[in-house]
Amino acid sequence: MAVDTGLWFRRLCEAPDGAPRLVCFPHAGGAASWFQPFAPHFSGRCELVAVQYPGRQDRRSEPLLDDIRTVADQIAGLLTRDRPLHLFGHSMGAMIAFEVALRFAPERLFVSGRRAPQIVRDDRVHLRDDAGLIEEVRRLAGTNARVFDDEELVRMVLPAIRADYRAAETYRYRPGPLLSCPLTALTGDADPKASVDEVSLWRERTSGVFSLNVFPGGHFFLSDNRSAVAALVSGESPSA
Repeated sequence: MAVDTGLWFRRLCEAPDGAPRLVCFPHAGGAASWFQPFAPHFSGRCELVAVQYPGRQDRRSEPLLDDIRTVADQIAGLLTRDRPLHLFGHSMGAMIAFEVALRFAPERLFVSGRRAPQIVRDDRVHLRDDAGLIEEVRRLAGTNARVFDDEELVRMVLPAIRADYRAAETYRYRPGPLLSCPLTALTGDADPKASVDEVSLWRERTSGVFSLNVFPGGHFFLSDNRSAVAALVSGESPSA
């Protein structure tokens, strides 16, 4: 990949020459390491790369993410075409992956756990006090609940979570040209943040082939369906 990959990208598994590069974009409050458990399921099928947003883990000292398009601009400027490029984003990451796709056309786009961008919802979780923000994160079960029992860890991770929610909730889609690549949408059948109907409207964002895939589970259905998701994304049979 391009210069400065150590800052933005974490390579989680290798793949033979010619195999696709799957770049994964985490949810609000998430980090590149969230995709590490997927690596065994993709090994040999694709080069799995996860995005590390600023303001967390080894980038904790950097300014927090506060604008989806600004982040997409930076990431798109680092991508290369030495392999087929596939993008996969979950929740907030789906919006960033979509905006990157508008700037750097991939061979495929996968969006997960997020309503189509043209659907506007007046969410204000980022304006809640700390207790309210923690309650929302616990409800979605995307972060290990034990993190919030450690006051020092809470002080460390809460600013990034709040900034991510602000970026996601203030994002507004700007009508423009459609994508031309195949677009695959995934969601959980019990996701309180992205209903099947809302996710199905991603079909309006591409002139290419669209498919919708519904899995059992809530907002973080990916964690319970890693093998099946990897099979879908890679187009191969599930690993044992």
